[in-house]
Amino acid sequence: MTPSSAPRPHRRRIHAAAAALLTAAALSASVPAFADGGAVAPSTDTEAGAAGSKPTVVLVHGAFVDASSWNAVVGRLQSNGYRVIAAPNPLRGLPADSAYIASVLRGVKGPIVLVGQSYGGAVISEAATGNPNVKALVYVSAFMPDKGETLGQLGAKFPGSELNPALVQLPIKNADGSTGTDLYVSPDKFRAVAAADLPEAATSVAAAAQRPISATAFTDKVTSAAWRTIPSWAAVATNDKAISPDLERFQAKRAGSHTVEIDSSHSVMISHPDAITDLILAAARAESGTPALAETGLTTLGRVGAGAAGAMLIAGTGLVAVSRKRSAGRN
Repeated sequence: MTPSSAPRPHRRRIHAAAAALLTAAALSASVPAFADGGAVAPSTDTEAGAAGSKPTVVLVHGAFVDASSWNAVVGRLQSNGYRVIAAPNPLRGLPADSAYIASVLRGVKGPIVLVGQSYGGAVISEAATGNPNVKALVYVSAFMPDKGETLGQLGAKFPGSELNPALVQLPIKNADGSTGTDLYVSPDKFRAVAAADLPEAATSVAAAAQRPISATAFTDKVTSAAWRTIPSWAAVATNDKAISPDLERFQAKRAGSHTVEIDSSHSVMISHPDAITDLILAAARAESGTPALAETGLTTLGRVGAGAAGAMLIAGTGLVAVSRKRSAGRN
C-alpha cells in the first residue's frame, strides 16, 4: 500500500537511440571511496555540515559491480558543486551491508541524499532508517522492498526478469568455518541480463570483472523501509532484464516516488549518466529548498531524446565505456 503521506508519483519517459557501458572491476578497498578512484574515509569536517551547504550525495552500488560503476555520475555531481561518496557495498547480505552503509552515513555531517542502484536500493532502505540527516532517497533501477519482504519474493512478483536462471552458484567457506554460497551472473548471459543494449566488447569485460554477492541477500528479510518516512525519487529502466520494469514501477508507485522512465538496460547510471544525475540533483534541490522536480516541470509527462556513441577508457579503475552524447532535446 502507498503511504497516505507520500506524494503522488510523477513520471516522464526518456528515450535513447544508443547507450554504452562502463564496466567495473572489483574494488578491494574496505573504506568508502570517492568514485574518481581515490579511497578515503568519509569526511567529518565542518565544511560538509556547514549550515546552508549542499547535501552530501552518497552512492551505493548493486550486485556484480563496484563503486566505480558510479564514476560518470560522480563527475557530473562534482561539477555541480556536490560532495560525493561512492561507498563500497560489501555484498555480504542485507544485515551486514546495511550496517556497513549506516556506518558510512554516520560519518557524514549535514544533510545527505542517499542513492542506491539495483540491490543497493534494498541496502539504503535499511541503512537510512533512524538517521535524521538522510533527507532524500534515490532509487536507480533498484529494489525498494518493504518491511518483512525478501528480494527473492519481490523479484518473482512480476515477469520480465531473466536474472535467476542466469545465476551461477559458488560454494564458499567463511572465515569462521561455516559454509555459504556466492552468486555470479554466467558470463555468457551477462550482456543479455545486465546490459543488452550495450557493446559486447564492453560487457565481456564486465562479466569477467564481477563482484559476487552472497545468496543470503535474496533470502534476508527486510527489517525497515526508509522510503515510508523519507521522500524518494526513482528511475525505472524500461529495458531492464535483471529487475522487472513492472516491479520497479510498482515499487515507485507504492513509495509515492517522483519517477522517471528511461529506455535503458539495468546499467542505466552508466549508459545514461546525465538523466540519473538530473534525478539526483532534483532530489538534492528539493532537500535544500531550491526548485526541484515539481517546480521545474521535470515531473510532467514528456519525451526527451538522447543518443550515445564513441568510446573512452578510464584508466586505473578497470572501466571500459563507449559513450558520446550526440543529442538531447525535449519534444
